[in-house]
Amino acid sequence: MYRFIFFVYCIFIVLFTNTLFAQSFNTSSPEADKWVNHTFRKLTKRQKIAQLIVIRAHSNLGATHVAQVTNLIKQYNVGGLCFFQGGPIRQAALTNYYQSIAKTPLLISIDAEWGLGMRLDSVTNFPKQITMGAMSDSNLVFEVGKAIGNQCKRMGIQVNYAPVVDVNNNPNNPVINDRSFGENKYLVAKYGLEYIKGLQSVNVMACAKHFPGHGDVEVDSHLDLPEINKTIAQLNDLELYPYQSIIKQGVGSIMVAHLFVPAIDSIAHTPTSLSYNNTTLLLKDKMQYKGLIITDGLEMKGITKYFPNGQAAVQAIIAGNDMLCVPIDVPDAIEQILHAIKQKKITWEYIDEKVKKILLAKYHLGLSAPQHIDTAHLITDLNATTDSLNTLVAQKSITVLTNETHQIPFHPQTKIAYIAIGINQENTLATRLKNENNADVYLFPNNASLNNMAKETIEPQPGITITDTKENIALAQNLIDSLKKKDYTTILIGIHNYSRRPANNFGITNASLYIVETLQKQPNALVAYFGNPYSLKFSCEANNLIAAYEDTSITQNMLANMLQGKSQPQGKLPVTVCSKLISGQGILLINE
Repeated sequence: MYRFIFFVYCIFIVLFTNTLFAQSFNTSSPEADKWVNHTFRKLTKRQKIAQLIVIRAHSNLGATHVAQVTNLIKQYNVGGLCFFQGGPIRQAALTNYYQSIAKTPLLISIDAEWGLGMRLDSVTNFPKQITMGAMSDSNLVFEVGKAIGNQCKRMGIQVNYAPVVDVNNNPNNPVINDRSFGENKYLVAKYGLEYIKGLQSVNVMACAKHFPGHGDVEVDSHLDLPEINKTIAQLNDLELYPYQSIIKQGVGSIMVAHLFVPAIDSIAHTPTSLSYNNTTLLLKDKMQYKGLIITDGLEMKGITKYFPNGQAAVQAIIAGNDMLCVPIDVPDAIEQILHAIKQKKITWEYIDEKVKKILLAKYHLGLSAPQHIDTAHLITDLNATTDSLNTLVAQKSITVLTNETHQIPFHPQTKIAYIAIGINQENTLATRLKNENNADVYLFPNNASLNNMAKETIEPQPGITITDTKENIALAQNLIDSLKKKDYTTILIGIHNYSRRPANNFGITNASLYIVETLQKQPNALVAYFGNPYSLKFSCEANNLIAAYEDTSITQNMLANMLQGKSQPQGKLPVTVCSKLISGQGILLINE
């Protein structure tokens, strides 16, 4: 009997916790209703519409930009700001100023998927989501999400437009790619939820994106309108799966993508962000989502190509969105929505409902109280946990994919050459291998100008920088020939400093690829990629291969430890690169 009562109690606690988590931003209470109604009654009709609008803000664009933002706050009483590039102290000062002049407290948001370092100088980045997707530790994803949430709290930010819960199953995706946790829908859903819980555990609203799923495209919606030709059944099975999971658990907001998905809405050139079928019938009605719905940026060409500014704003509201993210022309958007109301395309009751929904979220996010950011020790506070968490993520994500000739770990008498592609000065890994393993280090930068020394170099020596342009395949061959003469036991090839995006071979030059593709076939070669794992496509035939995901000193240190036998690899590949490198692959124990 007591066991049964205890079991029922545990179930109640789980359900209560989930319900509490789910309702944290839209639950009414006498205190909340009082503040919402009091604030709502002070709004004019134009100000009500302006509460639906989030405008762009920077802290690095000078006085003219600040004056423009100030005018939009004072004249129209916009609902929120989305901060982009700048610096912590400057942004904090501006946030304090903007909040002080706002009639209605501003909802401050930022797009900080890998932390505030994604937007602000002086702040260390957390790892990309694909790096965390290589781990087998969902608790650590929660901790990273919580740490990013604490960064936001410290900066007076209430909403982080993260995480990405798109299932990236297209290696050529130009806009999502390493921003996703990977191609496994179950892992994306699980890790997305942990990231969300981490943010929201410190009362920062998460924003899952990009609904209904931006992972299988080859067009960047910043530049045009991508099209996804899948059936509803296919969408339900893959793209929509993470959303179905996280909606049940209470994500505070969802961002709707600019996609053309005929199975959802067949009207030509209609983006999902402006589609009633997508936003209301699918997301709100069928999937029963009750939180805030936010458009992706309305200034993106996936929208503006077919819907001029004011038209996009009107259609986005009709579609069912609650907030309009960075429209190009705020006054025009307001006037066009007013005109749509006069034409009875939109009702004031509909607008009022959205305004109160936004105000209720503002109340729960603490905006009913005075806002002020203390700038003392701000940068130190923002970086308080980045290094320790980044170290753990690096330890748990570095992935050994092949070790066919047992190059890992290094043996005590191993004679090592380290070919550092993409850099022109020694990095952390080069220095450690040189000092601790007596390695010879060769540098081969990308996109550098040929200098006289390089032109005259016939047999490269350790430490000589060999520059790389379209004309220097011969220099690459000289390096290869030189290595063969040195009788190295292990030739470690590290590919550094390349683009996150797949276009143009990730920015890796032909000469660099020639070195990789020639050397990796040798039994003593070991290849390590420090970046987007889709770049591993150049090394599907490598005998010994490592994915390191990030190109930081911390990651390089963790890899050096592993190469020296001080730690074991723990990561698994989060995406399929080719038939020999598939999602979930990874060697978890190296025997000497």
